[in-house]
Amino acid sequence: MGIPEDVAFFEQSLGELIIKYEQYFLGLEKREPLRLLAEVEGLARRYQNFQIVNTMTKFKYNAAIARLNSYKQYWTRINRLIEEGKYSRDRFKMEMHQRGKPAGPPERAGQTEKSAVSPEVERVYRAYLEARKACHLATDSITPEMIAAAIEKQKPVIMGKYKCAGVEFKVVVEEGTPKIKARPKP
Repeated sequence: MGIPEDVAFFEQSLGELIIKYEQYFLGLEKREPLRLLAEVEGLARRYQNFQIVNTMTKFKYNAAIARLNSYKQYWTRINRLIEEGKYSRDRFKMEMHQRGKPAGPPERAGQTEKSAVSPEVERVYRAYLEARKACHLATDSITPEMIAAAIEKQKPVIMGKYKCAGVEFKVVVEEGTPKIKARPKP
């Protein structure tokens, strides 16, 4: 095989490794794909001390190396969170085992008490969940009651500060994090 074929194989193997790690973090794979990681790292080192003349091949190789390094940092961080018990998927399972309840979708738990939540809170709650999903953040710990409590806490503060008749709440994403913003209504 030539250098372009080796680089293409390296990119393909890196793609497979990324998929395997995502499956591992989702709980579909029982073990971390360490053997595949070692193979991909070996492919990465193959042309480390070699001058690649073709500019396109050199660019692809360097881009794949950078991608591998950034993913390795991400995987290390997620593994550390799993070991500390702070990873959202594991934290949700742990809480369910401690309560002795079967693990079910978190949205269904909030749906049984829909009558206690106002339409405004329901709208903000849905928008907040969608924003968190779009930002690839956990949604299992968010309940309509949490949103209602935050809104009820902020409403009198905003109304007193701006001397307004009401407050409008909307969800915005700032720096990759969804936030609930309040705006006074005249």
